[in-house]
Amino acid sequence: MELFDYMQDYGHEQVTFWSDKESGLKAIIAIHSTVLGPALGGTRIWAYKTEEEALLDVLRLSEGMTYKASVAGLDLGGGKAVIIGDPAKIKSEALFRSYGRFVNSLGGHYITAEDVGTTVADMTYVHKETSHVTGLARSEHGSGDPSPLTAFGVYRGIKAACKTQLGTDDLQGVTVAVQGLGKVGHCLAERLAEDGAKIIATDINPQAAASLVEKHNITMVEPDEIYDVSCDVFAPCAMGGVINDNTIDRLRCKIVAGAANNQLAETHHGDELYTRKILYAPDYVINAGGLINVATELGAYDADEAWRKTAAIYDSILRIIDLAKDEGVATYKAAHRLAKARIEVAKQEKEKSGSNGRQVLEALKI
Repeated sequence: MELFDYMQDYGHEQVTFWSDKESGLKAIIAIHSTVLGPALGGTRIWAYKTEEEALLDVLRLSEGMTYKASVAGLDLGGGKAVIIGDPAKIKSEALFRSYGRFVNSLGGHYITAEDVGTTVADMTYVHKETSHVTGLARSEHGSGDPSPLTAFGVYRGIKAACKTQLGTDDLQGVTVAVQGLGKVGHCLAERLAEDGAKIIATDINPQAAASLVEKHNITMVEPDEIYDVSCDVFAPCAMGGVINDNTIDRLRCKIVAGAANNQLAETHHGDELYTRKILYAPDYVINAGGLINVATELGAYDADEAWRKTAAIYDSILRIIDLAKDEGVATYKAAHRLAKARIEVAKQEKEKSGSNGRQVLEALKI
């Protein structure tokens, strides 16, 4: 990979590496943009096959965070961090405290939180070394696990997509194929089932979700079979890149709407979904509930405000669908346009006033 070429093509401001032999920490923080404010994004621990794979992931994820914050109307930029390793094996207080010093070294340009492979408890150790962390436990005046808010936003987005594609947002009898029953997928499946949806699901660790499956009579399939399920909604809630050359021909759904980041392996897969008349709810719009929640925590945390803003994802999805229809383009392109327009206005405001770019841009706020 030509790192500088990639950074220039996608507009990254900074990529920083940190290695600590004593704790075993190998981490990368990518800051995509701070135009709207400091970059906020979670820390992912994953057993990447190569360091290049980890780098590509953090670059893509940080770019998505920029657009997620912009479309959600937050005065925040986009960043992300990855720690290389198996979360079941490498976690320790020493590792997270070293990582906290890494975050602190960036002087507040990047604010971290939990993500895949990390927890609220892990952020407690990070917090011992830096104040630039959110998603903290309630005992530390934080908001706790953001997964329920993320799932609620995805649920609201699915309802909006169904209203457009199926003619109603009543989920009674709607079949949803949920890929991944982790923290967010679990919460989402519960909400959908309570609304009367029929759930078909998969997970690499099915035993972890056994009680959920039994409670709601969820049909489980093998991980690779989920793409072949005939359903109304395919909800990716695990890792990214699942809409790709190998899977797109297998999809038997009317809607793709889930919690995973970077669901499209490449942008042209969004165009292919559009051509096939499969409605795609852009991932960084529909899964913004967790970001909205931890962003609210940066001030005096107001849970009611976080839930209210997350509920508005319903309207954001409808707005993007309408824009895509008006312009005759795929929904991912409409979402990009909205996100980039708000960032461009902020750039112009900064140039005019010399401000830090964190003004509320009402004209483009979603």
